[in-house]
This record gives sequence, structure tokens and C-alpha cells, in this order.
Amino acid sequence: MNNLIDGRAIAADIHQETLVRVSALKHQGIQPGLAFVRVGEDPASQVYVGMKEKKARELGVLSHTTVLPETTTQTELLVLIARLNADPHCHGILVQAPLPRHIDAAVIYSAVLPQKDVDGFHPINVGRLMLGDAGGFLPCTPVGVHELLVRSRVPLNGAEVVVLGRGNIVGKPMAAILIQKSSRANCTVTLCHSATRDIAAHCRRADVIIAAIGVPEFLRADMVREGAVVIDVGVNRLSDPSIKSGTRLVGDVAFGEVQPKCLWITPNPGGVGPMTIAMLLANTATAAERQFGFFSEKSVDARLRP
Repeated sequence: MNNLIDGRAIAADIHQETLVRVSALKHQGIQPGLAFVRVGEDPASQVYVGMKEKKARELGVLSHTTVLPETTTQTELLVLIARLNADPHCHGILVQAPLPRHIDAAVIYSAVLPQKDVDGFHPINVGRLMLGDAGGFLPCTPVGVHELLVRSRVPLNGAEVVVLGRGNIVGKPMAAILIQKSSRANCTVTLCHSATRDIAAHCRRADVIIAAIGVPEFLRADMVREGAVVIDVGVNRLSDPSIKSGTRLVGDVAFGEVQPKCLWITPNPGGVGPMTIAMLLANTATAAERQFGFFSEKSVDARLRP
């Protein structure tokens, strides 16, 4: 079926737009800079940061990764962030999750200057999103999902949307983006979670379902109405002895049985993942533009404009 939303193709379009913006900044003598901070040797974090660094280089963004040992104290990490906050060549800072258990992630994210918080996790940026203030930064994965919907011309104005999962990284900000009084939103959003009664009934009513609940293949065909749009944010690793690695990745959607019922659906991989990186680098360009008072039409987020 040809009903796939191609996240790689849409991300490539956004990267091209970011490349134009970065080139314009360089013409003004501004080199956008992005600092990655990784604590410990989590294999997935190594891969994710490596992918982000590679794409940053391709777009002309000056990136640098600081890798700290697992035993790094919270105070030592805060000292590094203070140094990056004060670095005029660093316009964006990303502290890669997960952090070691002895470090309070909320404290760390709050320590990054809001104007350098290209991940959109600082409380000021979270508050700006809730207030519909277009001057903040939106978290990369939910804003990437929104961009997939908008660029695929999915009708959002007045749409019934179910978001599966209430996490701070995807679920909550996703709902906040979609309820904005904007021509690119205006949705009625139901945020489902582990205590929701009869999740299937909510899903069957939805025009759009965004699955970010962290349960492998949670969304089944009998939970989806004909003609719905389904976005799969999940990344789950399952044991599979038939594969050389011994494991396989699946999303939160049972893709094979859900796809035939959908108007549009994201593959996994190849759907949401590429968009997260695309929006991170777009946010970095925005951070550099704002810090130097050099505004493009992308510097203020259209999702939060009426």
C-alpha cells in the first residue's frame, strides 16, 4: 500500500531549508554552534549523538561532543553546562538522555540557558509552549511529528487526535502543540495513559493517533478506524533469536495489521526518527539567528501563531 509518510524525505526537505539558513548566517559572519554532552557509554546514546553530529557537519553547523564518565557528579556536569552557557560560539546545547541515575535530569535541563535549549526541555520553554508564546523552543520529537502531519497535508483543524503516552518528552508537549489556536493545529486532543479506561474506545474515535506509549506493538487493528492517520513514535527492542544480533526493533504500532486501515501511517524506522534530528538542527539555526538578532521567517514558530 502506498500510504506511508516518508519521514526521511520530509526530513531531507527540512535539512535543505536549514542549510539555506545556515549559509545566510555564515554570510553575516555567524557560524552556528551546537554542543553535545554525553555522560557514560550507553550504546544507543553513542549512536544517536553520532548521527546528530554527522548531519550537523553536513549542514555546516559547528558541533562538538563532550563525553564524561559514568561517575561524573551532578556538580561537575553543572560546571560544564555553565561553561557552555558562557561560550559565545555555542548557540545550542543538547544533553543526551538518559543520564546516570545519580544525576537529576530536571536540574540539568533547567541549567541550560533557555535561549540555548534547542531540545525544548527548559521550564521556561515548556511554559512558553503552554502559553502559545512563539519565542521559545519546541521539543524536537513532537514538533517533528507535527511537521510530518502538516507537510503530509493531514487536516488538523478541528481533528480528533489521540496521543498515547503522557511523557514529558513526547506526549505532553505533543498535546500542547496540537491544541494551540492556530491554523496548523486547533485539534481536540485526548491524552491517554496507563490509567485511562478503555483506551481502544478513545482510539477508534480518532482521526489521528500518535503512539508514544513505550509498549511494543500496543496499537492493534481493532483499535483503529478506517481512514485514520497513525504516527508511530515508539522504539522498543525485542528478543529475536532468528536475527544475528538477537534482537529487533519494533514500534508502538502493530504495523502489519494496522497499515491497511490507514489513510496515512509512518513506517518504523524511517518515520519519526529522522524528523527529530531535522528539528534539532532547525532549532539550532533559530538559536543562532535569535542570539544575533538575525531573523528569518523560521525564527518564530508558526505552530504558535493564529
